[in-house]
Amino acid sequence: METNMSNMIPLCAGSSEKHDTVCIFGTGDFGRSLGCKMLQCGYSVVFGSRNPGASSLLPKGAEVLGHKEAAKRASIVILAIHRDHYEFLTELTDVLDGKVLVDVSNNLKINQYPESNAQYLAQLIPRAKVVKAFNTVSAWALQSGTLDASRQVFVCGDDQKSKQMVMDIVRTLGLTPLDQGSLLVAKEVENYPLQLFPMWRLPIYIATCLTVFVFLYCLLTDVIYTYVLEGRDISFRTAISIPNKVFPIVSLTMLGLVYLPGIIASILQLYRGTKYSRFPNWLDQWMLCRKQLGLVALAFAFLHVLYTLVIPIRYYVKWRSNYYVINQIKKNETSVFETKAAWRTDSYIALGMLGFLFYVILGITSLPSVSNVVNWREFRFVQSKLGYLTLLLCTGHTLIFGWDKFLYTSRYRWYLPLPYMLSLVIPCIVLVIKFVLMTPCVDKTITKIRQGWERSPKSAEQSTYKNGSIAV
Repeated sequence: METNMSNMIPLCAGSSEKHDTVCIFGTGDFGRSLGCKMLQCGYSVVFGSRNPGASSLLPKGAEVLGHKEAAKRASIVILAIHRDHYEFLTELTDVLDGKVLVDVSNNLKINQYPESNAQYLAQLIPRAKVVKAFNTVSAWALQSGTLDASRQVFVCGDDQKSKQMVMDIVRTLGLTPLDQGSLLVAKEVENYPLQLFPMWRLPIYIATCLTVFVFLYCLLTDVIYTYVLEGRDISFRTAISIPNKVFPIVSLTMLGLVYLPGIIASILQLYRGTKYSRFPNWLDQWMLCRKQLGLVALAFAFLHVLYTLVIPIRYYVKWRSNYYVINQIKKNETSVFETKAAWRTDSYIALGMLGFLFYVILGITSLPSVSNVVNWREFRFVQSKLGYLTLLLCTGHTLIFGWDKFLYTSRYRWYLPLPYMLSLVIPCIVLVIKFVLMTPCVDKTITKIRQGWERSPKSAEQSTYKNGSIAV
């Protein structure tokens, strides 16, 4: 079905202003979307096509000419074509002499060619000024007015004036240009849209490994142990009961992993006495993916909540409740109400609900649409102060849930610790060390270091001079 794209794209701010003519080679989806957006923003657009008469889907107001005629009409030529079709440009070398060529192409896989498409284009047309841009923006983003899509446009090129001209176009279209430097960066810019969740790989890998390990651990200490030593088949627990142990354990562990690198960084700065020494690469990578770690942890917390809500409707739970009541009737017994047990149950549920509330707040504030409207101090307060409060509440929720179970050796099946105890290792380490770092004397030193203060072991005179002569 044909779509009138001029009706789909909202008008740009200040679109009444008339801009220079821009030539676009390529009448595919991206070329048409970009041309329509530029028309709405006040540019005169001329398309260069192999078959000018066959281009019936182009936006109204744009001219369609042959490649050579269209290139003569503008000083900026945008190439919305694939690298495989660049050869025809060699026939237009004289026409493209001195013009700005904007390469928007992408490849099918990372590092598909030895050089970037933009560098290859610069070799084909050596007297043109090649700029890489728009390859990180999709036709859909242009059609939707970039209201619900990424606005970032990476721009790189060797000629600063040409690059500035392209960045001005980007701003006029309502997008955000990011200057990436010279054309040598083009290969990295072209690889960027081909990457599949690069910052999510480590968190997902950690979550997967933890999930598999904890699931097998719970399966061993629950289902397999019961079948081997007691001869009972409780394999049905693998559907709800065991996952509802796995999800909170993984969630709390990963929440602890969000704040553990910050603790390690503080200890390193205290040890080194300076903030001007680089962290190890593994710590840098860990700290860069803390947001993704937190969001994955929140997803597991959501699963824990959902699995907990279905507990009352489970067949096994209803059967066990009815069985207990019938036994009491048969034996003419009545269970005594225990205030201590009531306090314990209500306390760990309350802490769980509060912890989950702050969990959700942390997740919401990590969204770009929210984080962009708060200042740095507000963002740091939520992610740091409320983050540690969330970790404390969730750890307390787990501790009260376990209560005194760890004291009974009969619960240690095959001498293995209880599953819930696994989730307390990292959070407790983080909270204890954080408490130490918050003490006034330590916190004051860390603050001074982060403000630029450095601890020098000796004065310059003592370390450099000895008895009036330079010590070698």
